[in-house]
Amino acid sequence: MFERPRSGERAVLVRLGFGAPVDPEDLRELEELARSAGAQPVATITARRERPDPRFFMGSGKADEVRDAAVASSADVILVDHTLTPSQERNLEEHTGRRVLDRNSLILDIFAQRARSFEGKLEVELAQLKHIASRLVRGWTHLERQKGGIGLRGPGETQLETDRRLIGQRVRVLTKRLEKIQQQRETGRRMRAEIPVPSIALVGYTNAGKSTLFRALTGADAYVADQLFATLDPTVRRITLPGGTPVVIADTVGFIRALPHELVAAFKSTLTEAREATLLLHVIDASDARRAEHMAQVDAVLADIGAKEIPQILVYNKIDRLELAPRVDRDADGRIAAVWISAAEGAGLSDLREAITERLARSTRRARLKIPASGGALRSRLYAARVVREEHASEDGSIELTVELPMLELLALTRTPGVRILDLAEDMACMPADGFLQSAPFSSATRFS
Repeated sequence: MFERPRSGERAVLVRLGFGAPVDPEDLRELEELARSAGAQPVATITARRERPDPRFFMGSGKADEVRDAAVASSADVILVDHTLTPSQERNLEEHTGRRVLDRNSLILDIFAQRARSFEGKLEVELAQLKHIASRLVRGWTHLERQKGGIGLRGPGETQLETDRRLIGQRVRVLTKRLEKIQQQRETGRRMRAEIPVPSIALVGYTNAGKSTLFRALTGADAYVADQLFATLDPTVRRITLPGGTPVVIADTVGFIRALPHELVAAFKSTLTEAREATLLLHVIDASDARRAEHMAQVDAVLADIGAKEIPQILVYNKIDRLELAPRVDRDADGRIAAVWISAAEGAGLSDLREAITERLARSTRRARLKIPASGGALRSRLYAARVVREEHASEDGSIELTVELPMLELLALTRTPGVRILDLAEDMACMPADGFLQSAPFSSATRFS
């Protein structure tokens, strides 16, 4: 039976183009993935096909070429930039005598190396177990005990079935642990919602500079590196915007083309930070030739997790590589649509802060809330957030507060037992001022700078 090496760093990269030549940018991303996993690319094999081959995914002649390249370069592993079936992966391993990893396995391995928090490690392990469950047959066919025949009649359960049962048990344990952690995170989100502070989530393609921007905006000691998936675990910090507006900023995991479904399902906690945000900062590598394609892929993931309708500001990062000056782009309605910055050099960050303040101000509404007599703690938190404009006490002991908050935060308050919205002002624009956000009736003469 083929024995897998315990470790391997020298890698042969394989990428096929279906109906078209292989895009050099796809090869570059595969090389970055390989290096992020700790491998050293020593050979690259490309080919063009109309459809995958059911046996090797590639043709038999190309499989021979991959085997010869692995032998010539003394490679330890073959990295295929596609999703392979278990049988295709097994056939390639037997044919080449090398360990074979498809794109999903490679990304899972990177995630396993990068996870730092207890929650992140559990999420990666859960995704790995679900991924390898269908691939166990490769390692245990020699222990089959149900085939019958002399010397092969056994206790009735194959080693394969035993491992599947053990994996199933471990998956259930991990799922319960993660559910408990997610409940704790949800409690934290509800508490943040009760202290009505707008939340901002950084999203974008991996290596677009989200963690660098997070560090620049918050001063947090976030890990930053020029590699794919440098950080995985969600990090949340509170900052104050110009005019005294408090906000919470969350850094999230980077997206990538063909992100494995196991990881999308596992990293719910990170993605929830984006789904529950008041505003998204979509960070884009301005120097990337394929930035439009990457933006579309990020938007597709946001749609999958239910965050498509959340307002966005496009943040074009790394403008220093293009020798561009910071600037702000507005749409036809005069609303800020994009900000061009360099997070590494700090260029344009003041424009970005002002843009965030303005976008949050435009979504702010004045409302009159009724809070029960038992809601003293909520009243204190509203005052601490500097959103209260007026207060009146009712005869029944309840309190009426006039507040100014983003609409999403107002809706979140209505989920608090006993809290009701009595009045909601018509559309208004809110201008940054001393303290929090002061409102002014919206008119065509209102200007934002």
